[in-house]
Amino acid sequence: MRQAVIGAVLLAVGAVCVALGLLPLPELGALAERVLPVLGFVLGLTVVSELAADAGVFDRLADVAARVGGGRTIGLWAAVVVLAVVCTVFLSIDTTAVLLTPIVITLARRVGLPPMPFALTTVWLANTASLLLPVSNLTNLLAVDGIGLDGPLPFAGLMVWAALAGVVVPCAVLLVVFRRSLFGRYTPAGLRMAADPVFFWAASVVLVALVVALTAGVEVWVAAVVAALLLVGVAAWRAPSELKPSRVPWSTLVFAAGLFVVVETLHATGLTDPLVQAVSGGTGTGSLLLLGGAGAVAANAIDNLPAYLVLEPAAGHEALRYAALLVGVNAGCLITPWASLATLLWHARLTAEGIHLSWGRYIALGCVVAPLTVVAGVLALGI
Repeated sequence: MRQAVIGAVLLAVGAVCVALGLLPLPELGALAERVLPVLGFVLGLTVVSELAADAGVFDRLADVAARVGGGRTIGLWAAVVVLAVVCTVFLSIDTTAVLLTPIVITLARRVGLPPMPFALTTVWLANTASLLLPVSNLTNLLAVDGIGLDGPLPFAGLMVWAALAGVVVPCAVLLVVFRRSLFGRYTPAGLRMAADPVFFWAASVVLVALVVALTAGVEVWVAAVVAALLLVGVAAWRAPSELKPSRVPWSTLVFAAGLFVVVETLHATGLTDPLVQAVSGGTGTGSLLLLGGAGAVAANAIDNLPAYLVLEPAAGHEALRYAALLVGVNAGCLITPWASLATLLWHARLTAEGIHLSWGRYIALGCVVAPLTVVAGVLALGI
């Protein structure tokens, strides 16, 4: 609700800016042409993910992870890492942070293990593993046009080593921090049966088809909206009680739309020019580290989405500079609670599950892992 209120205020401010001529109508039209498909993708993917979770798809994946772990805690944790990475890469950061977290917590409790290592794994990887594909993070979708790469595979080719660093470094830190909890044994639990097999298998097929479409280069918003309509149709037949207005991410859409308008106004009036000029440069290692570091600092100061929007002109239409900025805002937003909306949503799910993690401890751990991940990710761009 707070996010929706902030978004409404931002939209109101944006409307005033347009009325005063601070944001010319042609630039507003160009902005709408750019961001409406992104918002359509967020809408469609959120609905698909929510309904797939209701159908039991993510529960089944978690149970399979427990089987794959083979009774060894480190094996289960490794399986959860793979699940979190795959979920983030193909279904976006929010799906991992919001939907996978409670499922992983329930899984850990079912097999008698402390849930904190698994919960922290999901939120860190939701952010840091979101570098590989355009659909992995909203910032990536915004950067695609500027980078000038046609399709998800060329984007992945640019980001693959940075994305690998975004997984390896946080996992190494997690292994050190939770070394006493991650080495031991557990008794695997049985697979839970879906309450409605028809709904379960239909949701599974739609989810797989969506992943294939997104990686095959289909327009992302078209693929997500079509998948959402298909799954809504199945839910109307098999589980009509799950079709609620709350399934639509109203607050996220309003917040993002308002943010886009306000930041575009700041660019149009030149208010962001000094900051952009301070971090502008070439594609040398030092320049890339400066831009990535600036992205990380800005993300932890004001949230990663506005941080990207503010600093985007500093990329200067250079693919490597866009990549360095994405490393900064995606993998560096692990320190402050507000650095990523997904982190705030994750903490709310944690609290709802009865698990306490002080923000002080979260910030302290983030001060270790965020700089290491950003530096490693930016350096990996040169491989």
